Amino acid sequence: MSGKRYTGEFKVAAVKQIIDRGHPAAEVAERLGVSVHSIYAWTKRYGVPEVERKAQDAQSDELRRLKAELKRVTEERDILKKAAVYFAKTSG
Repeated sequence: MSGKRYTGEFKVAAVKQIIDRGHPAAEVAERLGVSVHSIYAWTKRYGVPEVERKAQDAQSDELRRLKAELKRVTEERDILKKAAVYFAKTSG
């Protein structure tokens, strides 16, 4: 079943079986037909309170946005440096 997408509700329900009911992750993974790796990833993500998860998502989004902006600004700076060198050579 690789490449299959599961809904957030499905993932939360799977995590609840592990956290709230105490079922082993391997057992839940086998019963649901997903990999144990997926179950552990879902537990890491959905095992925290929703408010905390939303805060983490907001931080991740902000970090992604800032990295993209830094890349753009760095490229602009490099272009300006090259232009300055070019114009210094032609004017001198």
